[in-house]
Amino acid sequence: MMLKVAASDYDGTLFRDDIITAFDADAVRQWRAAGHKFGVVSGRDHGMLWPQLVHYGIEYDYLACNNGGLISDGQNQVLWEARIEPALLKKASELPLVRKSFHFSFSSEDKTYLCHDLDGTWVRREAAQWNYPLVTITEDDIEHLPQIIHQFSLGFTTAEDALAASEEVNANFGDVIHAYPNRCAVDIIPADISKEQAISHTLAIFGWDGAEILAIGDEVNDLPMILGYNGYTVSTARTAIQAQARKVYDSVGAMLLDNL
Repeated sequence: MMLKVAASDYDGTLFRDDIITAFDADAVRQWRAAGHKFGVVSGRDHGMLWPQLVHYGIEYDYLACNNGGLISDGQNQVLWEARIEPALLKKASELPLVRKSFHFSFSSEDKTYLCHDLDGTWVRREAAQWNYPLVTITEDDIEHLPQIIHQFSLGFTTAEDALAASEEVNANFGDVIHAYPNRCAVDIIPADISKEQAISHTLAIFGWDGAEILAIGDEVNDLPMILGYNGYTVSTARTAIQAQARKVYDSVGAMLLDNL
């Protein structure tokens, strides 16, 4: 039997309407019981992702967090981490459209550093809800953080502002970092990192080369893995994303069971 490896986006794909359904959790269990592998490829920080998966009963074999900037195993052991140069983080934070963001969030292996934030930003809410370490810094600290940073995240009130800031980052520093808009959020990662790269890197780390890949997502930052692996999307994705997918499913669970 050929090994099959499923790679699911989180927000808007597996996690929709503020929940992961019992149907999807059961489908993942059936998928893994059949001997296949399941993981989540997300823009979220590691420590903000895995507690939610555990809460909803999602079993997994790997996680590729921060759009591929960090890869961990099924026991949440970090196996690999990318790096953005501190001086580059500072320069990107000074761009005019980037500064319209209501937070600057810097992802490390085990905590998030936060500054330039307005009261009520979702990063603080999520950290409090899931007991995730959040360290408040000043903008002067950006170049001197004590850990490797592999993703710089922004938040905006409109998708148009998120897109404009992404284009500004890519126009100025696109040779070394890339900004992916995701609705009203922006994730900035090393230019050689993407969700497609996250999957290929995961396969190499775990020795799953030759496996059949089933990727599913719903947004722009999912397109690298959808296009790279002839993947799928969900029925709640925008029409432009659905047009890029091999097939549209009502849920991740439906995709898994259809390919079981």
